[in-house]
Amino acid sequence: MNNKERELLFVYWLDMVSQDAAEIFLMGDIFDFWFEYKKVVPRGFTRVLGKIAEITDKGIPVHFFTGNHDIWVFDYLPSEIGVIVHRDIFRANFFGKQFFLAHGDGLDMDDKGYNLLKRIFTSKFHQWLFAMIHPDLAIGLGHYWSKNSRLSKKIGGPDFKGEDEGLYKYAQSVLTNEKVDFFIFGHRHRLADLKIGDNSRFILLGEWIQSFTFGVFDGEKFEIKRYKN
Repeated sequence: MNNKERELLFVYWLDMVSQDAAEIFLMGDIFDFWFEYKKVVPRGFTRVLGKIAEITDKGIPVHFFTGNHDIWVFDYLPSEIGVIVHRDIFRANFFGKQFFLAHGDGLDMDDKGYNLLKRIFTSKFHQWLFAMIHPDLAIGLGHYWSKNSRLSKKIGGPDFKGEDEGLYKYAQSVLTNEKVDFFIFGHRHRLADLKIGDNSRFILLGEWIQSFTFGVFDGEKFEIKRYKN
């Protein structure tokens, strides 16, 4: 499957879930690379952006979590297509169930290399420096960097370590201070549904390179579904 086919499939999925969704949560790394200048946005993604705008115009909230690949989302998406941007953890209560939602990058304290890189990428000074580069060169550099992404390697993230996973340990630490029914993360591009604590679940939502998985909460139960076999 090429990028065009994958984009069309994602748009079909958005169209399907918007028929009865109360809210939609996009958990980050929606774009392989994204950077906004004041007057310039990256070429491509037209169908996805148009479909999201159509959904928000209907009054359905769409939450967009910045991931490590689209960390440089600024004001274009909220102002032009109406998404609610989350750059950090988001806690929400739905039908009496407490949700802890985040892309997940930067929460694994053992991943010191990436955490340093994230501090660089979120620095206003470094963002300003990057914005000084002409868009043709800057976006080209971004796509060159993304050649080493999981998409180009045709695989998901590193092997999942189960309860030894850094994000799982982080979730365990959260449970010592607060009650959470569902931890929902992206970032790892792996699929996982594990019990954590006495009555909580740890969810990694998978990816849309090969698996095409997503989560649904119907007010009583949360389940992971696959859009395409």
